Amino acid sequence: MTLPVQEAVLQTRISQVTGLFGLSALMFDRRDARAILDLARETVPSLGPFRAVAGVLAGEPGEPFDGGDGAVAVDGCGWAWAYALRGGGGHAGYLVVGAAAEPSAHEQLLLRILARQTGAALGSAALHRRELETATELRRVTVELAAANAQLSASVADLEQRRRTHEVLTAVAASGAGERGIAEAVHDLTGLPVAVEDRFGNVRAWSGPGRTPARRSGQRRDGLLARARASTRPLRDRDRVIALAQPRDEVLGVLVLVDPDRRAGEHQLVALEEGAVVLAMELAHLRALAETELRLRRDLVDDLLSGTADDESAVPRAAALGHDLAAPHHVLLVDWASGAPDGAVEQAVERAAGTVLRTHVLLARRPGGLVAIVPRPAEDAAQRWRDLHAAVARRLRSDDGSIGVGGVALLPSQLARSYDEARRALRIRQAPRVPAGVTSYEELGVYKLLAGQDTGEAEHFVREWLGVLLDYDAANHTDLVRTLWQYYECGGNYDGTAGALVIHRSTLRYRLRRIRELTGHDLNAVDSKLNLHVATRAWHVLGGWS
Repeated sequence: MTLPVQEAVLQTRISQVTGLFGLSALMFDRRDARAILDLARETVPSLGPFRAVAGVLAGEPGEPFDGGDGAVAVDGCGWAWAYALRGGGGHAGYLVVGAAAEPSAHEQLLLRILARQTGAALGSAALHRRELETATELRRVTVELAAANAQLSASVADLEQRRRTHEVLTAVAASGAGERGIAEAVHDLTGLPVAVEDRFGNVRAWSGPGRTPARRSGQRRDGLLARARASTRPLRDRDRVIALAQPRDEVLGVLVLVDPDRRAGEHQLVALEEGAVVLAMELAHLRALAETELRLRRDLVDDLLSGTADDESAVPRAAALGHDLAAPHHVLLVDWASGAPDGAVEQAVERAAGTVLRTHVLLARRPGGLVAIVPRPAEDAAQRWRDLHAAVARRLRSDDGSIGVGGVALLPSQLARSYDEARRALRIRQAPRVPAGVTSYEELGVYKLLAGQDTGEAEHFVREWLGVLLDYDAANHTDLVRTLWQYYECGGNYDGTAGALVIHRSTLRYRLRRIRELTGHDLNAVDSKLNLHVATRAWHVLGGWS
């Protein structure tokens, strides 16, 4: 081979190698494995008299070997070789080249160089993909970590808020600040006006600017409470959010956030819920105390009125209830026909006593009326009793009531006697046609004979003056004694008496004439009138007619 030919061949080979290095740069710029392999296949014909039979990436079907190079059989080719493509990450696939005859050593070198470059480019692309995947995963993890940190921060802040809410409300419950303290604490925690209402909608405590109107009872209120009981979270009602103070099945009260601008978020709702729990405990405690005090008062009054309480034990028992029994007391028996609901008379008497007598009273219900054990007024007792009657009448909006006042009891053991005197005084008070007013045992005068513990003399007096009429009524089923009693109670007025007895005037005249005939007394003579009137009153007081 001449020198010029040798130089030309050398120049061609240098150009081929240089082209391969340029191709390598193109391959390393690509990131898609299939594109790199296709570029290698397109380059094969430029390196000699052969062609790219196939390009197979690692893991694809059709790999001729398990990672090694070697000859392969290809139809139409006298020579075929599978070049393993190896990159930095290991085996990347195969480039299968075929030719009519076996290539020269230089041509096979070029094919091996192409295979190495292709493998290296595939390894670089795989590494780049892994780096990209790693970066993508890192960004994803970073985003998730940031979200987790944000959620953790929010959870920590929420827990801190809940802890503070719990500590504040626990401190309020322990301090005994009551309903007002709970309202103020929830107001401080939420920044919203807060109301404590009873189950009927009456405001019991308020904290914050303004004032919410009281929600009275009614169908809407009942429906609202029913919806709140069915809800697992505080319930919005127009411009308010409510939570029930409900220790068991009974609603004892309602805690309200006034929120017309709908600013209440989760923290405010949590504070409202926690506040409602503390309010439920407070109201349940107050109810238990009230029930206990009521029972103790009832037991004490029962013992005092029955005479079973001794002076030594009664005084400290009353002191535990805030009442001083060491001072002189009276027993009052109150009977009011006001038609007021249950408890209204008790409340009226209690408040009237506080206003008029400036004192507390012990109250108890008895078949004959409401019993009140009251300290003796410091001065003008008779006027104080009348003032008490007037005050009760104003509160009940009815003066159709009677009060009997027993004699003074200097010791607790004497209250049973005062109670009996109050019953007798009330009976005498209710004897006239207009029973409204006050009768004190100490003012009875001659009627004390009728109200004494020993009724033997009174019964003898009644028998002496009315015996013949009593016997006649019993034998003939008439009503002469009652007629005479009513006649005197009406002051001898015919029309008034006939009206009270629901009889005709002529019937009244007949009865009175018959009474004169049977008794032999002039009904209008001073002595006869006094004795007969006292006798009929005694007959009435002693239970002759009711």
